[in-house]
Amino acid sequence: MIGASGTNHPVSRPTPGQTIGPFYGYALPYEGGPDLVPKGHPDAIRLHGVVLDGAGAPVPDALLEIWQADRTGDVPRKAGSLHRDGHTFTGWGRASTNNVGEYSFTTVMPGAPFIAMTVFARGLMNRLFTRVYLPGAADPFLLSLPPDRRETLVAEKDAGGLRFDVTLQGDRETVFITYPGHS
Repeated sequence: MIGASGTNHPVSRPTPGQTIGPFYGYALPYEGGPDLVPKGHPDAIRLHGVVLDGAGAPVPDALLEIWQADRTGDVPRKAGSLHRDGHTFTGWGRASTNNVGEYSFTTVMPGAPFIAMTVFARGLMNRLFTRVYLPGAADPFLLSLPPDRRETLVAEKDAGGLRFDVTLQGDRETVFITYPGHS
C-alpha cells in the first residue's frame, strides 16, 4: 500500500477502541481529584449528579473529567492539573461514581456558559464528550439544538450548586459531542 507521502511505507491506521473496564473507579481516581477548590473555599460550589445507563439504572463504575474556566471566565493555562495545593485553580478535575452512580466535584461557578465533561464507563468503546451548561446560558451551540435535546445539557441549580445527570442511552440520552480528530 502506498502511504500519503507517496512512499512504499504502510499506511498507519488508528487502533479501534475497546471496552476495557470496569476499573475506572479503582485505578484512575487520585486524592483531591474531584476538588478543583477546597470544600471550604468562599466561592466553592458542588457540581454533582448521577450517571445512568439506557435502562435508567445507575452506573457504579464510571469516571468523569471536567475542564472549566475560572469564575472570571479565564481558562487556566498553568501546568500541573493534578496539583492540589488549596489555592491554585487548574480548571480540571476527575471523579468516579459511587455504587449508586453518584459523582461530585467541588469547584467554582465558571465565568463561561459551560463546563466541558468527558465520560468513561464500562461498555463504551470510546470516551464521550458533553457540556454542562449553566442555567440560562445562551451559547450558540446549545441554542442550535431542539429544545428537548437542549435540556439534556443544562444543569439544574440547587442548594449546593449545580446538579447534572448523565444518561448514556435512551429517550433522555445526554447530548454527546464529536470533535474532529477525537473518537
